[in-house]
Amino acid sequence: MAKSTNKKIISIIKVVFPLAIGLYLTWHFYNAMDEPTKDIFFKAIKEANYFWIILSMFMGFVSHLIRAYRWKFLLEPLGYFPKFWHRYHAMMVGYLVNLLIPRAGEVTRPALLYQTDRIPFSKSFGTIIAERMFDLVMLGVVVLITVVLSFDDLIAVKDIIVAGAPEDGVEPESKQWILNLIISVVAGGILLFAILWVKIEKFRTKITEFVKDVMNGVLGILKSKKPFQFIFHTVLIWAMYVFFFGVCFKAFEQTENFPVNGVLIGFIAGSLGLMFTSGGIGAYPYLVGIVVIYFIGDQFEVKEQAEGIGKALGMIIWLSQTILMILLGLISLALLPRNYKKESDDKVGANQA
Repeated sequence: MAKSTNKKIISIIKVVFPLAIGLYLTWHFYNAMDEPTKDIFFKAIKEANYFWIILSMFMGFVSHLIRAYRWKFLLEPLGYFPKFWHRYHAMMVGYLVNLLIPRAGEVTRPALLYQTDRIPFSKSFGTIIAERMFDLVMLGVVVLITVVLSFDDLIAVKDIIVAGAPEDGVEPESKQWILNLIISVVAGGILLFAILWVKIEKFRTKITEFVKDVMNGVLGILKSKKPFQFIFHTVLIWAMYVFFFGVCFKAFEQTENFPVNGVLIGFIAGSLGLMFTSGGIGAYPYLVGIVVIYFIGDQFEVKEQAEGIGKALGMIIWLSQTILMILLGLISLALLPRNYKKESDDKVGANQA
């Protein structure tokens, strides 16, 4: 009973804590604007050219299709051939779950793929870890390109973000107490794991098998007969990410000629915002807005104009992609098969992929 209660408390904290941070940042994002800035903010949103926003959403949709297609290059070397739409729906439902619980969608995806194609959870979960590793590498490539193109601007924006970060109002003593609690929980978890590992052979066997399956998934790309196709689709996915972010700048007259280095810095800032809170709520538009203000601030004599436009653009980019994610996730949730039905031949799935 106690263990069940603790798990529920931890699950609630995982949902509430990042969501609370996001809501606080959203409040700070809006509250920090004075009335003239708010007027410019809402006027910019109203008068935006939404052709570019719709184009951005379409490009975002295409990037999801490419990612679902690419997944097969990690699954096929393991001997599994799920249908394309099974992969796609599992992925989009996972993204939907991620909006509520950070990273919980990474667990949802393999669970749904097990439901539709009976692919062992641990193996498909390993492929998702591999995906994230390649995503991290690609984000690093974007950062490296940005450093080469505009190191000084990147550092300047970083300093502005750090200097302008809202105070959390937590006393140092309280922060230390929270830190000590986290350390104690982690240490206790490690100790419990060590005891179970030493004392219970069945536990040891299950963990060993799970790790082996996960590693097989992670190393699946090394067994692939088409590694270059996987790399090509990975680059294509991230190119689409940058493009669907960049075209949104065409929506405002003041940012339609935004510099490429500025777009890249804004993209990096937004990516960090997505890591920081659930679905980037609050953090994404806040950070992207700071980048926009930094680059267009000199165009205006009045500070409020740059701030209103920058924050409006950050909000539109975040809101449009979040709405897209919710709609696609709900559609996939409705269309995903509820019951597993064994295909007469696994090759049928391979051909339909």
